[in-house]
Amino acid sequence: MLRTRRKHARSGAAALEFAIIAPVLLIILLGTIETCSMIFLQQSLTIGAYEAARVSIIPNATTSDVVDAAEKLLDTRKVQGYSITVTPSNFPSAAYGTFIRVEVRAPCNSNSSFSPFFYNSKTLTGSVEMMKEF
Repeated sequence: MLRTRRKHARSGAAALEFAIIAPVLLIILLGTIETCSMIFLQQSLTIGAYEAARVSIIPNATTSDVVDAAEKLLDTRKVQGYSITVTPSNFPSAAYGTFIRVEVRAPCNSNSSFSPFFYNSKTLTGSVEMMKEF
């Protein structure tokens, strides 16, 4: 009979402990998911910049070819609000051996899985630099 009383008294404590720890576990879970989303975003930006830089070093490539290569990948990965910058802007007429830099930026809050609580007003950047070939 003594064991039965202890069991009933303990069941209320377990519910209280869960009620206290549940919000902490939820914040850790949401933070982990959001961090993974931002890692995916960073990788998408870097890969988009890489694909665009590969196109930029090909002879007779145009700025629209470079931007299209990055946009294709970023749209496939559902990246929102990105911007693409190619330096130098006159790379089609640049001499061979010139380094061409492609930079892709996207804001975290428009690419967030949840509300922009964890990465509020931050912008991620992916950039690649390649030399123009013969």
